[in-house]
Amino acid sequence: MLSTLLLQVSDWAMFFGRFHPVLVHLPIGFLLLAAFLAIGRRFGKIHVHETTLSVILFWSAVSATLACGAGYLLSLGGGYEEELLDEHMWQGLGVAAFAWIAWAVKSEAFAHRIPFGPAFYLPAFGLATVLTMVAGHHGGSLTHGDGYLTAYTPEPFRSLAGIPPRQEQLTEIKPIANVPEAVVYRDIVQPILSVHCTQCHNATKKKGDLRMDTFEYLTKGGENGVVFVAGKSTESELLKRCLLPLDNDDHMPPIGKPQLSDNQIALLTWWIDQGAPVDKKVAELKSDDKIKPALASLSEGENAGGAGYKPTGSPVLSLKVPEPDEKAVQSLESLNLLVTPVASEQNLIEVSAVNAPEFSDAQVPLLTPLSSQIVWLKLGSTSITDPAITEISKLKNLNKLHLEYTGITDAGLKNLKNLPYLEYLNLIGTKVTDSGLQSLASLKAIKNVYVWKSAVTEAGIVQLRKVRPDLNIVTGLDETTVAAFLKAGKADSTRVSGKPTP
Repeated sequence: MLSTLLLQVSDWAMFFGRFHPVLVHLPIGFLLLAAFLAIGRRFGKIHVHETTLSVILFWSAVSATLACGAGYLLSLGGGYEEELLDEHMWQGLGVAAFAWIAWAVKSEAFAHRIPFGPAFYLPAFGLATVLTMVAGHHGGSLTHGDGYLTAYTPEPFRSLAGIPPRQEQLTEIKPIANVPEAVVYRDIVQPILSVHCTQCHNATKKKGDLRMDTFEYLTKGGENGVVFVAGKSTESELLKRCLLPLDNDDHMPPIGKPQLSDNQIALLTWWIDQGAPVDKKVAELKSDDKIKPALASLSEGENAGGAGYKPTGSPVLSLKVPEPDEKAVQSLESLNLLVTPVASEQNLIEVSAVNAPEFSDAQVPLLTPLSSQIVWLKLGSTSITDPAITEISKLKNLNKLHLEYTGITDAGLKNLKNLPYLEYLNLIGTKVTDSGLQSLASLKAIKNVYVWKSAVTEAGIVQLRKVRPDLNIVTGLDETTVAAFLKAGKADSTRVSGKPTP
């Protein structure tokens, strides 16, 4: 009955349950403190009153009990290996129970009422302390994966303890020598999932009751159902989660974890659309011009940590510029803008306002001191309007510009004409019309323009294509292309929000 009630009020259960990591440290501290004091007292090094030990044991028992309650509520959310969870639960309950016993036989209020009480004290105290260590180890394994505490045990201690040789965790996508002969799932898809997904979806840590470490478990799905629909990438939750805005709670991988690159998104999309085969080679699947660049990148390798990956393709990415002014960077970061390098051994940077929706025209001049270094600029869903473009046009090396869902109109676009490296422009959800679209014809480097949900018409697109047949204009009619757009502004290297990789 209690379990059913808690499940019905899952928001409250999870709210209090998530205090478990906070509460669980209290009994650890209290019990260790009591143990050190008791040892010091026994050897005559510390003078401490019985009442002091009793108070410490009391609060260790109280905090252990609260931690057990919060841990139970947290476990209702699922996603943990059941056998390991049960062991951790009983160990935690043991800590609480033995802590209460140790306190009771030491307490002035109860000690005289418990027959042979002193005989129970040391065993109960010792068991509570030992179980705290064991429960902590299993708690770490539940949160971070099996063997978390011992994963980096060095030799010769590893061999002496009988711990198997350490398996290196995959952190980068290694080059494929012969791409046409590569097995798509084993050599392409699984390495991507191993780098970005299996830390939270494996045998010992199944977030959302989902495992992604084998094909069988991947096809099984999790508590929310299947994660992909073979042949239908646009209906596959795996890709939908990756394409959500980074600050969305459902975005995967979560903020702070290495994100998938454009090429990796394209490869997963292609694999699913081809029926998600488990044993077919690249040469056996149909590949069009859209996927060929991503396949070609596999022979060069794609580092999972963005700071070590040197992007290629655009001339701007080979420019040598001075180091960014530290005060200018700090000014932007004080406004919650994210400033990250696009590659190692270069001073080119990306500035993103994903966490700064209030960023406005008045603050845009703060970008100007970094006019040589900024190559990718994300101002989507901010408060900027046309006057901002005057300052943005001073960013002479700008390569990618996100203006989606802002107040930009035709008048602002006309000020972009002097940007020699601008290849990518996102105008989704703006009031830009056919007139503003035509002004882009003078941008010699422009390759991709996104005008979905803007005021641009099909007639305007046809007119521009007559002048610039090389220009890719995305209208949103092609769902696959729209999905590709959602990642197009991400760094070509894999990064996490706010810091240069992981």
